[in-house]
Amino acid sequence: MSRILTEGQSKDRQSIKTLRISLFLIVFLAIFFLGYCRPSAVILLPLPSEIERIEGYASLRISRDQGSSRSKFSFLFQLPHQGRIEVSNILGRTLYQIIVTEDKAVFIIPSKRVYWQGEEEEIIQYFLGFRLNLYEMINLLSGKWEGEERNESWSFAKDERGRIMAGQRGEFQFEVKEFLADTPFARILIFQHPLNRGFIKILRINLNQPLKKGVFSLSVLGKYERKSWIEIEKILANEN
Repeated sequence: MSRILTEGQSKDRQSIKTLRISLFLIVFLAIFFLGYCRPSAVILLPLPSEIERIEGYASLRISRDQGSSRSKFSFLFQLPHQGRIEVSNILGRTLYQIIVTEDKAVFIIPSKRVYWQGEEEEIIQYFLGFRLNLYEMINLLSGKWEGEERNESWSFAKDERGRIMAGQRGEFQFEVKEFLADTPFARILIFQHPLNRGFIKILRINLNQPLKKGVFSLSVLGKYERKSWIEIEKILANEN
C-alpha cells in the first residue's frame, strides 16, 4: 500500500511540475508575442525640413447614440493628394481599405473582393463620421494647416508656442489633447460633431520613408466587383 501511495505522490509531483513548466512557457510566449507585435515607439525627431510622406499607426474610437466602436488603422499619406488607410478590428483583422489618388477615391473590402468608388469626403465620412477631404485629414493629424488664413470656413486656436491646438468648422470641432514631443503633430486628438464624437491616438509615425512600389495602385480593382454604397453597408453590417 505504501508503495502505491509513494508512486501516486511521485506522479502527482511530476504532474504539478509539468503544469508549472507549461504555465511558464505560456506566459513567456504571451509576453514575447505581445512585445513583438506592439508598435514601435513614436519616432519624429528631428523633423525634416520638408515633409513629403507621413506613415503611421493609430487607434480610433467613435461614439454614437447607437453605441461605440473601436478600431486600429494604418495610414500612408503622400502629400498633398494621395492616401492609403487600412482599418482593422481590435483583433487585427482587416475590415476595409481606403485609397485616395488625385482623381479617384475607393472603399475596398478585401475579404469580399468588392469595392465602392465615390467622393473622398464621402469615404472619409464613413471612416471618421464627418466630412473631410484627404488634405484636411492630413492637416488634422500633422497640425500644419498651411495657408490657414485662407481656410475661411475654419477657425483655429493656438497655444503659446503657435501650434494649432483646436479648430472648428460649422458643427465640427477638434482639440489636440497631447502633442508629439515638441512638434505640431497630434498624439491624442479628440473631436465632436452632433452625430458622433471620438478620439484618435497616434501609436507610431514615420516621415519621408521610401515609398513601396504600387502602394497606391488600383489595378487590383480589375479582379474585384464594384458595388453600390447600400450594398457595401449591408456587407459591413454582416461583417460586424
